[in-house]
Amino acid sequence: MHPLDIGRLVTLGSTAVSPDGRRIAFTVRRVDLDRNRYRSAVWLAAADGSSAPYQLTAGENGDDEPVWSPDGLRLAFTSGRGEGVEGSALRVVPVGVPGETVTVCERVEAIAEPAWSPDGSRIAFVSRERTARYDAGDERAREPRRIDRLFSRVDGEGWIIDRPASVFVVPVDGSSAPRVVAGGPFEHSSPAWSPDSRTLAVVAAREPGWDLREHEDLYLVDPDAEPGTPPRLLSTSGRSHRLPSFSPDGTRVATLVNDSRVVPAHATPTVVDARTGAERALGAELDRTCAPQPGARSPIWDGEDVLFSVEDRGNVHLHRIASDGSGEPERVLGGDRVVSGVDRAGGTTAFLSATSSRLAELHVLDPDGSERRLTHLTDPFHAAVPSPAPSHLAVPSPAGDGDVDTWVLLPDGDGPAPVLLSIHGGPMTQYATTWLDEFRLWNAAGYAVVWCNPHGSTGSTEAWARAIRAPEAPEKPGTGWGGIDADDVVAALDGALSAFPRLDPDRVGVLGGSYGGFLTSWLVGHSDRFAAACSERAVNNLESAEWSSDIAAWFRWEIGVDHVEHPEVYRRMSPVTYVRAIETPLLILHSENDLRCPIEQADALFVPLRMLGKPVEYWRFPEEGHTLSRTGSPRHRVARARIILDFFARHLGGAAPDEVPTG
Repeated sequence: MHPLDIGRLVTLGSTAVSPDGRRIAFTVRRVDLDRNRYRSAVWLAAADGSSAPYQLTAGENGDDEPVWSPDGLRLAFTSGRGEGVEGSALRVVPVGVPGETVTVCERVEAIAEPAWSPDGSRIAFVSRERTARYDAGDERAREPRRIDRLFSRVDGEGWIIDRPASVFVVPVDGSSAPRVVAGGPFEHSSPAWSPDSRTLAVVAAREPGWDLREHEDLYLVDPDAEPGTPPRLLSTSGRSHRLPSFSPDGTRVATLVNDSRVVPAHATPTVVDARTGAERALGAELDRTCAPQPGARSPIWDGEDVLFSVEDRGNVHLHRIASDGSGEPERVLGGDRVVSGVDRAGGTTAFLSATSSRLAELHVLDPDGSERRLTHLTDPFHAAVPSPAPSHLAVPSPAGDGDVDTWVLLPDGDGPAPVLLSIHGGPMTQYATTWLDEFRLWNAAGYAVVWCNPHGSTGSTEAWARAIRAPEAPEKPGTGWGGIDADDVVAALDGALSAFPRLDPDRVGVLGGSYGGFLTSWLVGHSDRFAAACSERAVNNLESAEWSSDIAAWFRWEIGVDHVEHPEVYRRMSPVTYVRAIETPLLILHSENDLRCPIEQADALFVPLRMLGKPVEYWRFPEEGHTLSRTGSPRHRVARARIILDFFARHLGGAAPDEVPTG
């Protein structure tokens, strides 16, 4: 794979099974390098495989999130309003019957999470609601923003304090404008209809002092109530709820719940009584998170059972459990792979399956437990870009409490190979057993690529994830960032060097983004074993991140103490504290619109390194946010890959890219 092959990528997503189980809607996203944009269309597949999948919508404007009407004759989906036009639209297209695509409504803000009412009359959705401040078209003429709470911005969204995410309801025929049923100044998400169409379950944080607490609650909304009627608080456990779904009889709501009083905490499926709010947690004995990131979705009701996802040592599986808590969780879909996009209706279970050597394709699960693949849309890509499978190693952690799952992707040939050690972000996530374009780019340039899931990652026990909380944390103390996590990553590298003698220990580079960027900066400040390093969108100063990030004040939950009472903890764990010890040639990459790890985090590392005459180079990407490597503009993704390959080619001897930006 080469940088320009990013333009060949095909990504499937957003599966939705028709009520009768006969059809499956899904989305297909492609990269348009020439126009520097993405194209996404809604496709249809016959569940029995009797006909070839086909494209249903034009896909020029980012069609996404298909949802079926209760009679299965129409699909609603979100879409852009045209290239260069702000906002999005909610559209409905007929399926298998005469008719044309109808625009139900348009908004200057994005429309997301559409949910069709079971009686077929209305669609609920989430969209940002602009305050009167935006009546003045020119930002320079608008009133100043009044900030009276935390979490006033979000990466990729910008300011949200004056444009809260609200739940709207609109008639399917578009006969009247969308109406707010759960609005600001609070943030709402995940509308889910009750079977009688009289109630919406939504997720929000609305209670007094909500920004000072780390949890969201479950509320019930009457969509026909008078405007301004507050929703009814259902969850009172003090735990955080998300992604609700009503039971078929409407008496219960299944959600994903985690006890966020100590972060990180595993999310588990939980059934909430829709009348009393009483909760029953399910599947806690698995001791795994049931909210994979990315890809978390609401629990799926199947009669009296609940289907839910489970992360497990790099994999993502599908499990089933009885909603009354009887019996043990049963694994429905397993294997060394990532199962995502699961939906079930009319007796049909559809899902996307990806492995470390194959991009995701659409499958169905037959009643006898066998699987059938329905799409082959990524076959041309894989024919052009071969993807050998990596090797898996179980490397003992220096902590002595388990193995670090480690993967090694060897380059072609038999001679000595330079090595790139890649560290994931989060830290509360995992490197999944799925196809990753970056690893293929580095591998094709002649590098052996090594990656792992150290302490602090998900995919293992809750204790494993909590192991890097600060030693000063009054609850569940750990080693802190840069403790056992750093030891694990080095152990994984040593395990790979031992298992594969052709890996050259004198030509090892390290790179990572976000938390992975933090650990990269940390490692080169505490070791001289790396020949070069790339720290991308990193947290380099934990103390300043706690007041400058869009999630300012969040780190206190994750670390276990706050920066006001314990500034020394944040400074001790900040890579900038050890900048004088950095001698490794360092590449710094950062996006100028990154709100999660603001650009000052890159400046905080570059400026002292340059002042000290250390070997450092720094690239800033304009108009990009924290997720540049995954969702940034296609041309910037190509440029990023070229910059990284060129840097390591100069320091490790791998192949140079076909073209490098001149700066």
